[in-house]
Amino acid sequence: MALITDFPFFLASVVLISVPLVVTPGPVFAVTIAKGYRSKAAGALIALGHGAIEFPLILLLYFGLSEFLANTIVHKVIGLVGGSIMIYIGFQTLKARKEKSEEHQNPKGGYKHSSFAAGLIATAANPYFFISWATIGAALVENAAFFGFIGLLMFAITHWSCDLLWDTFVSVTVFKSRRFWTQKVFNLVFIVCFAILVFFGLWFIVSALL
Repeated sequence: MALITDFPFFLASVVLISVPLVVTPGPVFAVTIAKGYRSKAAGALIALGHGAIEFPLILLLYFGLSEFLANTIVHKVIGLVGGSIMIYIGFQTLKARKEKSEEHQNPKGGYKHSSFAAGLIATAANPYFFISWATIGAALVENAAFFGFIGLLMFAITHWSCDLLWDTFVSVTVFKSRRFWTQKVFNLVFIVCFAILVFFGLWFIVSALL
């Protein structure tokens, strides 16, 4: 990635790179839907959980962690452990299909973790989150460092804001539309969330074993 020396242009490039990564369906998207059914604030809390992993990671990359994350053994360990956790979350989410869809029943939304914890776990269990930061992310961090620590901080906030806006949009949309959900739609949505989480979990494990 070529060094961008104009700060506003750099932040604009961060948004352009971040948005496709943020809106692509994945584990965090799945848990946001599952939690959003019970609370419109779930997306913001999930983004905070995501940020609890992401902000320290950006700081560590600033100090040279990218080489550690690029290690093959590290990839395999994260893949095996993360994939197993992802499958567990998937099965916990699947339990929600058996619940009635009334607003005040089981506000935990199908598995015991809070929205903040769900965002943190779904992020920490995703090996490709770390791989993307060790490659594309590391290049962005290097460019942000050109503008000093304030530049790094603005880069981190700008990128995370994309997560916050998207996760909040998803959870609010799910929460506002849930009154139109029949039991069949309710079951289908949570089965799809289960499928997404288990698919990624198995993919992470198989990729680690290859």
